[in-house]
Amino acid sequence: MNAEIYDDLALEQNAKGKFGRTFDVKHVIAREVPVSRTSVATVFLTQKKELMVYIDGQSRLTLADVKKIISRMGFVAEMYVPPKGHAHYFDTIANEKFREVFPGRTNPSDEDLMYYRTLAPYKPALVQILEVKNGEIYQYDTDAKRGWRLATKFAYRRIKTI
Repeated sequence: MNAEIYDDLALEQNAKGKFGRTFDVKHVIAREVPVSRTSVATVFLTQKKELMVYIDGQSRLTLADVKKIISRMGFVAEMYVPPKGHAHYFDTIANEKFREVFPGRTNPSDEDLMYYRTLAPYKPALVQILEVKNGEIYQYDTDAKRGWRLATKFAYRRIKTI
């Protein structure tokens, strides 16, 4: 029990230090479930009833990797939280990568940058979730038929209020 409390505190500190988000972990739904061969995810609710996923691991992850993981876990993402102090992190990386490939082009459009955003390094990752599809959260499993198996059941859909 004490180890879980320390894990929750470490999660809160990592989110504050690396992403600039301050929140209190109210309840952990799934703690350190595998999402790839070398990465794990923690799914938790904050005091404001926001569902968040924190992904970390040994290997390098990009935004494309994190998007694929979030989708395969059974989530619909609301926001991929950029690193602290870099509000336009994904756009900045996309512009740099685009200019490496097309050095002569200026003023790329959002459509031009769409692919290059996915190449941005994103480890650790913090994702705010909009809903859990079918009320099921999945985890990576090499022995499962499709590579993913049910980790837990949890119904969640965020309703935006004005």
